[in-house]
Amino acid sequence: MATRKTSTDDLLAPVTLAVGQEDLLLDRVVQEVVAAARAADADTDVRDLTPEQLQPGTLAELTSPSLFAERKVLVVRNAQDLSADTIKDIKAYVDAPIEEISLVLLHAGGAKGKGLLDAARKAGAREVACPKTTKPAERLTFVRQEFRSLGRSATPEACQALVDSVGSDLRELASAVSQLTADVEGTIDEAIVGRYYTGRAEASSFNVADRAVEGRAAEALEALRWSLSTGVPAVLITSALAQGVRAIGKLSAARGGRPADLARELGMPPWKIDRVRQQMRGWTPDGVSLALRAVAEADAGVKGGGDDPEYALEKAVVAVARAARLRR
Repeated sequence: MATRKTSTDDLLAPVTLAVGQEDLLLDRVVQEVVAAARAADADTDVRDLTPEQLQPGTLAELTSPSLFAERKVLVVRNAQDLSADTIKDIKAYVDAPIEEISLVLLHAGGAKGKGLLDAARKAGAREVACPKTTKPAERLTFVRQEFRSLGRSATPEACQALVDSVGSDLRELASAVSQLTADVEGTIDEAIVGRYYTGRAEASSFNVADRAVEGRAAEALEALRWSLSTGVPAVLITSALAQGVRAIGKLSAARGGRPADLARELGMPPWKIDRVRQQMRGWTPDGVSLALRAVAEADAGVKGGGDDPEYALEKAVVAVARAARLRR
């Protein structure tokens, strides 16, 4: 029989294939299909199945004609782990699916269970990619899209600050965007993100470093004390200081050019090139050397080479801030 070609926008497609390992995106595919089915029929029957629950013959039972002709959504998780006999059942079904039933196959991708992927694609299944986000730039794009999907505006600096603060978990990032859009009116900027998430370890350590390399000693010390009081490990702070100073040294030594070109040359994202350019005003080669030595001494101090790690950090923060003002 002829296969049906399905639009990726058709949420009520007989077969939806979600491929990838990003749990949030996989769950959203399921939620969207269920919502669309229940909008068409409030009494839609939803079955969420694991490979252990979907045994040979189970699919035939679930897809058999109902006395009340109700709409169904059948969700099969970890489809790559299904038994060979169950995969045969699904392959036969996707060739002749039932219009009132939405079958959602969640598959991790890869070689395992690839025959099922190929069969679903050949049958014209609607396919949604749900790849694991592994790069900071991908998480930044995700945050921007989240704000746009909620009809809200956020500055590039705010999006980056949120990624720096919350980390790599997409569920937490999505939750943070949702919270900000619910609590804040107007455009969301970096200051707003800082007020909500400054207690995070990653955000706190980089906040200390940013203030220090900008020559703002008092603010850097205030941020340092806040970070330490909230339990941020001292080694994270020395690491952030070192990264901040090294970034200034790299960009100072680089040839001029567009952020995208410099990003490739230096291994930094373009947004960071713009930020470091603003921070490097007042820095000299001697200042970079002095700051790196101060950070190295602090690093040794917090790792057991000194009696007072907090004092070692304070000395480093002041030294970095002074180094940033040598030319001023």
